[in-house]
Amino acid sequence: MDLRGLLRRAAMQRPAVLAVTLPGATDVRVAVEAEVRRQGWPVVGTPAAADLLVVCGSSEPGEAEWLEDIKRSMPEPAVRIVVQEAGQVVRALDRARRDLTDRAVIPGEADAGDRQDAARGEPGGDAHGGHHRRGDDHRDGAHHGGSPPRAPDDQGHPNHSVGHAHGDHAPHTGHEGHEGHEKHQPDDHAAHMDHMDHQSHAGHMDHMGHDMHAMGEVAGLPMAERGDDRDELRLNQLHVPIGPGLADWPTGFILRLTLQGDVVQGVEVDHLPVPSGHRPPFWDEPWMRASQGEEITRGSAARRRSAAHLDSVGRLLAVVGWDDAAARCRRLRDDLLSGASRERISGDLRGALRRVERSRTLRWSIAGLGELSSSRARAAGVTGPALAADGDAYDRLLMWLGEIGRGIEELDDERPLTPDELTGPRGRLDGAQPPSRALLDVLPELLTGAEFACARIIVASLDPDIEELALAPASGAAHV
Repeated sequence: MDLRGLLRRAAMQRPAVLAVTLPGATDVRVAVEAEVRRQGWPVVGTPAAADLLVVCGSSEPGEAEWLEDIKRSMPEPAVRIVVQEAGQVVRALDRARRDLTDRAVIPGEADAGDRQDAARGEPGGDAHGGHHRRGDDHRDGAHHGGSPPRAPDDQGHPNHSVGHAHGDHAPHTGHEGHEGHEKHQPDDHAAHMDHMDHQSHAGHMDHMGHDMHAMGEVAGLPMAERGDDRDELRLNQLHVPIGPGLADWPTGFILRLTLQGDVVQGVEVDHLPVPSGHRPPFWDEPWMRASQGEEITRGSAARRRSAAHLDSVGRLLAVVGWDDAAARCRRLRDDLLSGASRERISGDLRGALRRVERSRTLRWSIAGLGELSSSRARAAGVTGPALAADGDAYDRLLMWLGEIGRGIEELDDERPLTPDELTGPRGRLDGAQPPSRALLDVLPELLTGAEFACARIIVASLDPDIEELALAPASGAAHV
């Protein structure tokens, strides 16, 4: 083995991980994030920087194409694993690391026989953590059409592609830094600003029967159309899909924007199919089980609510570029979910909350974005923190922080939840519609007229849970 092979093997001991989560697999995502952090592996937000693609959850046959597009953008040696159960995470990641280490000797080498054996006989195989390498056949037999993604640009940012009706791929614009919302960082973190992407993996959704855009092409590049802007001028329009494989993005969420310049003029909200069944949405589980007659303590519900809000806060902080604070929130989320006592976690948690609350730069960065008054929220059917916040993205962040702080004081409450206490992290679970349905419905109004670079912040400040869409209206019971 030459020196390059030794260096590659050493690098693959800590592979760079890109995780993509499918609806119904929030518990798997949380387990993957916790184990990757425990192993000390770097987490990346783009395929071009990843060694290992971790798909959390079970994909539908039609979803294979956009997942394959992501894997195809990864440099060799590259491995994809599919993890369908939280209990399989440790073994699946360990097997992926060994696979990457072996392949690092001769990049591109493939051992199809070993892959087939793993898929058929190993618990870490395809059923609950299957391995895929570039060029592997998929178990669902989906057709992989289209051209490979384009090379990264001069700054190293990948040119993500917009789905075309016949499988062609063309790059779309990434997030440009927005004036006054990306140049300043929260408290002593300005150096991290250069790492803020705001880049989207445009999902190739033609297989779902959606026409992603109506643009023509010149030399494979999408051409803008013309349309009236707010001043009745004829300006170029660009149709940009965002999601579903974007880092720090609501699971399964797809946003299609019509842009004129950097201003959002049109919004279409969509999502991947949401599996229905006996399992309630992960973040709503305590309240759903209580509604079915199970005895769930208020402390357990407070623990899950606080963990859900820490997950949302971590996502929002990551989007604005405060990575170390986001990582701290996610570690505290995992501590809560693993059963950490109030005495052990309280000090660290309150310190993290104070740091976020006192950041004037953070407030300046997101204040005024996505303003939603309580009257507008109530008319749209919004409940929970987004209704109570009665304000903008920063107000919604403060509402999450306040509920986390109150929840910590209730961790030891052994009183049972009553059947009428059906308010989950995002709102009432026994209303006319799931709480996240109302959040999705109000998004177009909040995004229209906003700058493109602000769209991700607004989405993160609402953080809809696509899994809730499987809840039956007016009953809070999951479809069976």
